[in-house]
Amino acid sequence: MAEPARQIDRIDAAPRWTQDQADALNARFAGVPAGEMLKTLVAEDILGKVAVVSSFGTESAVLLHLVAQADKAMPVVFVDTLRMFPETLDYRDTLVKHLGFTDSQAVTPLADVLLQKDPNNLRWSYDPDGCCEIRKVEPLKRAKEGLDSWISGRKAFQSVTRQNLPRFEIEDGRLKINPLGDWDKAALDAYFAAHDLPRHPLEEQGYLSIGCEPCTSKVMPGEDPRAGRWRGWDKVECGIHTASTPIADPDDPANMPVF
Repeated sequence: MAEPARQIDRIDAAPRWTQDQADALNARFAGVPAGEMLKTLVAEDILGKVAVVSSFGTESAVLLHLVAQADKAMPVVFVDTLRMFPETLDYRDTLVKHLGFTDSQAVTPLADVLLQKDPNNLRWSYDPDGCCEIRKVEPLKRAKEGLDSWISGRKAFQSVTRQNLPRFEIEDGRLKINPLGDWDKAALDAYFAAHDLPRHPLEEQGYLSIGCEPCTSKVMPGEDPRAGRWRGWDKVECGIHTASTPIADPDDPANMPVF
């Protein structure tokens, strides 16, 4: 049995990074493999107080494996909206144990906020943005308090709204790292196979992007990998990711994918 995820309650403030610093890191690590980049960042203590945020979705094992090779003691933060698939919760425990992480953390919505704004657990059905705000955005904001940096699993290929992701960007004064921003599905699948990583149990059923159970559906052939999220709504993001400052020139060889 994996150790139970530790609940988070941070209150201290984090120092602010600048866009110039993010630009310098993008330049320094252009062309450097993601795993090597993470090991260097950890070894040189560049990131300060840092955590990796994971949804424990269908592709999460790749980023978590890369992070584990750099630092198994790095906190792994999971936003448990209390509406997750049971399979996702089981997969979280499986991956944490399999990869040897020693600091698994969970953050949940505030009970009084749920009682006030979603007493019947039905807000997702008429106001998905509001539901995400109280169940994902606010809890993650709370979890990031006190962090200097955080590592995200976002990838550009997942959606047109995520194209040209930089490896390093600034969000709310913190450094945000997207190690897999330029990876595609083929590279992820190859990494899964090369390292024999366990797959999310719902993936083989057609769930390619997995969030909360009420708002996640299977993806049909030819659809965007995130088409199964909030199907029927004009919504493609939960709100935890703000607009990115894109890499300067996506055609520059320095910004081509490095796996």
